[in-house]
Amino acid sequence: MDPTKDLDKHSSAVSPGACIGVFDSGVGGLSVLHALRRRMPAAPLLYVADSAYAPYGGRCAGDIVERSTALVAHLLRHDAGLIVVACNTATTVAIDALRRHWPGLPFVGVEPGIKPAVAQSRKRRVAVMATSATINSLRVKRLLELHGGDAHVHLQACPGLVDVIEAGQLDGPELLAILQPHCDHVRGADVDTVVLGWTHYPFVAAQIERLLGPGITLLDTAQAIAERAAALWAPRGTGGAVGLRLQTTGSPSTMLRLARQRLGFDGEIERVMVPGTGIEPVRPLSGSGGF
Repeated sequence: MDPTKDLDKHSSAVSPGACIGVFDSGVGGLSVLHALRRRMPAAPLLYVADSAYAPYGGRCAGDIVERSTALVAHLLRHDAGLIVVACNTATTVAIDALRRHWPGLPFVGVEPGIKPAVAQSRKRRVAVMATSATINSLRVKRLLELHGGDAHVHLQACPGLVDVIEAGQLDGPELLAILQPHCDHVRGADVDTVVLGWTHYPFVAAQIERLLGPGITLLDTAQAIAERAAALWAPRGTGGAVGLRLQTTGSPSTMLRLARQRLGFDGEIERVMVPGTGIEPVRPLSGSGGF
């Protein structure tokens, strides 16, 4: 099935839309959603977590573009008029392709905050903690060329970290076993500013701070994303809809707990199928049993 079938009308002109569509590979984008709600409390928001296919960091670029395209098509079927790509890997790998496919649709992406990190670093030594796909992307290479200047930027891939956060392990020995070596490498790079280059990481920011020790500042760009989205959404109004809807292609348990803790969400998580690709899920799809 082509996920963009019957959606080509969005290629040239996009209607104002009834909601802001937000997607991530999993629960990490809830940190961006929190910033969006604080900035635009009346804006209608639809968030979909592609948890059955998470993490994206270990997937090839083609798979990431296919899943991102399918998720945008899903959000457009729900009348989204603005798309926030609340996923660092999807932004770095797929957002250019999404913009080419839907040139009339506004997109806001999530990029590692290399520019503000370099600007605020006293030592001119910063680190970026992110997935391997983000670290190795051409987009990050361009950010370094544009904003790195004479600063030393240490790129720290953090394999396994998204998996433990998706599993709800936000503290304890499982998280520590993953985080400790990554933080040891960052601390060894003698940096004073660390970019949280993946939307999942703010959920364990306290643990990262503890392992890095004093004198190191963490940088999260969620507020800047919310400001950009607000500027694009303002002319569109609320479209007659108010509220927050949360959807997932995988298990809702971790997402529901985080949404209640971080967003004060008192509703239910909708289990959805987002078809359109031949890519195998990592976890069972909703409706297929075995959550």
